[in-house]
Amino acid sequence: MNKTSRSLAVALAAALAVGAFGPARAQTLPPPQNVVALSASATVEVNKDWLTLVFSTTREGADAAVVQTQLKQALDAALAEARKAAKPGQLEVQTGGFSLYPRYAARGGISGWQGSTELIVQGRDTQGISHLTGRVQTLSIARVGFSLSREAREKVEGDVTAEAITRFRARAETVAKQFGFAGYSVREVSVSADGGQMQQQPMMVRSQAMKTSADEALPVEAGKAVVTATVSGSVQMK
Repeated sequence: MNKTSRSLAVALAAALAVGAFGPARAQTLPPPQNVVALSASATVEVNKDWLTLVFSTTREGADAAVVQTQLKQALDAALAEARKAAKPGQLEVQTGGFSLYPRYAARGGISGWQGSTELIVQGRDTQGISHLTGRVQTLSIARVGFSLSREAREKVEGDVTAEAITRFRARAETVAKQFGFAGYSVREVSVSADGGQMQQQPMMVRSQAMKTSADEALPVEAGKAVVTATVSGSVQMK
């Protein structure tokens, strides 16, 4: 047997040995011992700082083009009024849904057309947003709700997550000592936070005959949001 043949034979024997003994050794590993699963949570209440107000209207008629034009005119007028008060980060304006669909007669066939459109106003300037309800006359108030702004949520989630982690570590240390161990090490852990989502409140649709004055504002109260962070995982007591 030459040198090359001997090298191939040795390599083949080594591969067979790994295949024969590798799985057997993996199966004989002992199961984890002195491992405990834990979880800890922290909760904080914070004032909601982001107001979202949705205006909408519907139109219907026999001609689709006429209905679409009426919706567009109503939206254009409301959008022009809202843009006057727009301020980046404080009062933001955007269009919402715009839909047009047929109405069918009992015997079949299209009997008319109905459509709807939305305008969304949101931001921290609650006074400015609430005063828009008196100045926007072509759309009605559909929904209103408070939530946490992205900046406020990130700050609150950071604080409450740090508190939840502190509680998790304290609980892990306490449990380890109660079982007679000197300490612990973290095996795996997951962190989650939730809360502060907007809860929209439906409003009575305002009749077109009921016009409000430009000085009339919608009364709003922010309330508080509850943000909760949870830390869960397992630790190795040692």
